[in-house]
Amino acid sequence: MDLAYLRAHPEHLPTFRTHQRIRETPVAGGSICTATRLTLDDGHSIFAKTWPESATGHQPAHFFASEAAGLRWLQEANAVAVPEVIVALPNLLALEWVEPGEPDPRVAERFGRELAALHRAGAPAFGAEWPGFIGTLPADNTRDEGPWSRWFVERRLLPYLRMSVDNGALGPVERKLVERVADRAAALGGDEPPARLHGDLWPGNLLWGHDDRIWLVDPAAHGGNRETDLAQLALFGGAPHLDHIRTAYNDVWPLADGWRERIPLHQLHLLLVHTALFGAAYREAVARTARSALVGSGALPSTGELRPTDRWRPR
Repeated sequence: MDLAYLRAHPEHLPTFRTHQRIRETPVAGGSICTATRLTLDDGHSIFAKTWPESATGHQPAHFFASEAAGLRWLQEANAVAVPEVIVALPNLLALEWVEPGEPDPRVAERFGRELAALHRAGAPAFGAEWPGFIGTLPADNTRDEGPWSRWFVERRLLPYLRMSVDNGALGPVERKLVERVADRAAALGGDEPPARLHGDLWPGNLLWGHDDRIWLVDPAAHGGNRETDLAQLALFGGAPHLDHIRTAYNDVWPLADGWRERIPLHQLHLLLVHTALFGAAYREAVARTARSALVGSGALPSTGELRPTDRWRPR
């Protein structure tokens, strides 16, 4: 079993694993899938991920196929480093192995330029041609001509708000805050034609490679607003050397006026995904971010605190 054989016969990989014909080493692969490094007979390594046997829920249909489609679509832009999809089976995804490196400002600057080129490759519409996922949750990728602000509210905010209210992660106050953001989204501006997005670009999905490049992994790829990727890079402590990424990006493709005020709007999507998946631990983050978005739209005073008249009763 070497890399050339595997590319020609990807369907044989599960058999070789079952009969222990490939050396496997567990590696970090995120909080969802079981990840391993597979070492082939010719010395090449590949990265493989499977649905964990210990998972409480069933693997969603098209889960790995959608990720593979997104990776290939990003790679087609020939702009940023994306691992090659070597095997894409219903229950297994195997990718080119990327030797990890260390964060570096020069690498960050290169990535900023490459990310701008990726976004500029564009998309036919908002959404995508394949079923979407964000984590283990479905993401509605039904293609839509826009405008972006309406699409984002209907497909990326309100579905996860409903999930988060239904599971008890968010209460009436948080629900009203997010609904008010949804009502004000168009007023914040930033509507642009669809860009080619990674779609889940929190810092953990940047792989700093030994080859002095940043590789994109675990996408929720779709046509969307380019500010979404950049806003997500600032979440959860922010990507290393984020200022270098932003500056280099802006040198290639300047962002529209008001982009800083729109950061909370874009970040709200992933935070709602977290309340939908993980519960009330992210409740305050959702509320704080929604307030910041309302401040940016002029709907709240700059302190970000709710005025007495802004405390709503549940419907």
